[in-house]
Amino acid sequence: MTVRHTMKAQAREEFNAWAESYDQHYLNHFLFRPSYRVFMEELYRWRGCDGPLYDMLDVGCGSGTLVSLIAATDLPLRRLVALDYAEQMCRVAREKARKHECDHILYVNADSEHLPFPDESFDVITCSNSFHHYPHQQEVIVEMRRILRPQGRLMLIDGFRDNVVGWFVFDVCIGAVEKHVHHVPWSTVNRFFREAGFRQVTHRKFNWWFPGLLTVGVA
Repeated sequence: MTVRHTMKAQAREEFNAWAESYDQHYLNHFLFRPSYRVFMEELYRWRGCDGPLYDMLDVGCGSGTLVSLIAATDLPLRRLVALDYAEQMCRVAREKARKHECDHILYVNADSEHLPFPDESFDVITCSNSFHHYPHQQEVIVEMRRILRPQGRLMLIDGFRDNVVGWFVFDVCIGAVEKHVHHVPWSTVNRFFREAGFRQVTHRKFNWWFPGLLTVGVA
C-alpha cells in the first residue's frame, strides 16, 4: 500500500471510530473552538452581514460544529456545504444539524484531493485542522483553487509547528499518536498557496499551548 493510501485509510478509520466522541475530546477546548472563533472573525471581516450572498464550502468538516455555528449567524449565505472523508463524521454532522434546525446544510462524503464540484463553484472555502492528514497537500490546495470563483477566499487553519511549543505538540505528541500526519512549516503553506495561484496570501498565528496558523489566500 502506498503512503498516500496508508494515510487516507488511517484517517478514515480513525475519524469513523472517533465520530461519536469527537465533540467531547480535549482538543475541542484547546484547538478546535479557538479555530472556529478565528474563522468567524475572518468571515465577518471579509463580508460582514450586509454584503452579497455567497456560497461556502467547509473541507474536513468533522462533526459539523463550524458549519452549524455559521448557519446560525446572520452571515449572508446562499449555500453552505460541508465535506468529510469519514462517512461516520458526516452522519454525526447531519444529526447535529437537524438537532439545531440547520437542515439547509448539505453534507458530502468525499476526498479533498478530488472535490466533486465544478470549477468556480464557491466564494469561500474553510479547512480546519485536517490539512496535516492529507498525503498530497499541494494537490488539495490546487483543487480548492479550482472550485473558487475569482476574488474568492481560501481560509485554512492547521497546527503552527514553527516554534518550540508547536513543534512539541504537533510533531512530537500528535505525530506519535496519529503516525501518518505532516504539519508543514508556515513557509511551505505559503508556497503551496502561491504556486496554486493565490494572491494576497496572509498568515495569522493564534493560541499559545496549541498554536494554530490561519492562512488566507485570494483566488
